Amino acid sequence: MNRRRFFLTACSWWLFFFIVFLYPKINVSTNWLRQNFFFSLGCLLALATTACSEVKSNSPATIAANPSPSQIAVSNITQLRVAKYKGGWDLNLKLAELDNFSYKTQFTEFTGGNLMVQAINAGAIDLASASEIPPIFAIESKASVKIIATLKGPTVGQVLLVPKNSTAKTIADLKGKKFGYVKATTAHYFLIKMLEKVGLTMKDINAIPLSIPDGLSAFRKGELDAWATYGYSIPQAQKEGAWVLESAKDILSGNFVIIASPNAIADPQKKVVIADFLCRLQKSQAWRESHLKQWSKNYATTIDVDEGIVYQDAKQGQQQRRQELLPVSDAAIASQQKVADTFFQAGVISTKVDVKQLWDSSFNEDIAKCQ
Repeated sequence: MNRRRFFLTACSWWLFFFIVFLYPKINVSTNWLRQNFFFSLGCLLALATTACSEVKSNSPATIAANPSPSQIAVSNITQLRVAKYKGGWDLNLKLAELDNFSYKTQFTEFTGGNLMVQAINAGAIDLASASEIPPIFAIESKASVKIIATLKGPTVGQVLLVPKNSTAKTIADLKGKKFGYVKATTAHYFLIKMLEKVGLTMKDINAIPLSIPDGLSAFRKGELDAWATYGYSIPQAQKEGAWVLESAKDILSGNFVIIASPNAIADPQKKVVIADFLCRLQKSQAWRESHLKQWSKNYATTIDVDEGIVYQDAKQGQQQRRQELLPVSDAAIASQQKVADTFFQAGVISTKVDVKQLWDSSFNEDIAKCQ
């Protein structure tokens, strides 16, 4: 950009100098003057057109669709702060060779989407992913967070676990027992729905909200009769004999949302790099789907679980539904509204909320161009 401005300025001065000083003094043919005059004018117009077209090409949509170092150079001073799960986005991007960012990227590990929402609200994170549930609680707490896309994926990795010596046949057999769950997450939601199916509520059990690490620790110590959990904690518990009492695969929508800080969206430079990151994320998901064996091996090493278990779970998930990044849609908003209404009816949130206020569709065009 700076080089073109230099040549544009130089050409302008040459044209000015030619007309004012050279034209009256040079005693040559009219044709020669005309040829050089229009050559200079053509040079000026060509450079002006090039400069203007370059300005237009600096949109987030263009960079997301076909990012180049020169286009994102303006964002080299910008740092994108990204929340991730263990073995999450950073691993996928690295394996797919899509981690060659032209801007600074800082990954911070979290164990749940609820914690990521809190971090975004505190101004510590720019971008994260969660189920559709944590942002619902953000409305009631007046937290500042926006949903900019949906990660549609399988729901097989969401279950109610019981210890290896449990004699329970259904969740109804555990009335009055100790249940661990992660508050304001999918585990909270599917536990409510599982209890509802057998005529029970959260008041009919001893429900203990725990983080994933604390829940795993309590479960291993025998302090829980059941544990509503998700992700890598499942194979870790299964290694010690835990088994699945009930799966949430038919309860959940599979909508995991991309959440962002409103301040990051409002920052022109940061919005450009978010668009680029979403494009890379989408491509890394496609890579994972076609390299499931390689991904499973690396993910298993990262979370310290047997590769065979990880691959089996990943294959089962792929058979249910392939993962893909999708733009904001009315269907996704309606799905989240249904979940919010369930929490309100269960008395988990005190007011009925309208989730539309959470959604921001300004990246829809960028996502579509990456497909």
